[in-house]
Amino acid sequence: MKKILALLTIVTVAGMLLGCAMASAPINGQLWLDVQGPVAVGTGGSAAKSGEACATSILGIIGTGDASIDAAKKAGGIREITYVDHHSTNIIGVIAKFCTVVKGN
Repeated sequence: MKKILALLTIVTVAGMLLGCAMASAPINGQLWLDVQGPVAVGTGGSAAKSGEACATSILGIIGTGDASIDAAKKAGGIREITYVDHHSTNIIGVIAKFCTVVKGN
């Protein structure tokens, strides 16, 4: 009985340490993820300003932040959006970060 309890404890702790944090991305990377991708195109033209807003997850248990387009727009002082991209990072499923990047004027 002690062996079964010890094995169950080891499996549970290992599962918790492996992490489950994921960031939305066009591809997945189990050990390391650092990708960028498109979201939307606005009015077109040149973009003089840039703003970024991020949300972070730790172990898939704690998630915090505001990665909205509006938050990124405000961070960059942008009134007219030219385009929107995203940047996703994931480190071994422990920490995941999703950022919305807005370009415009």
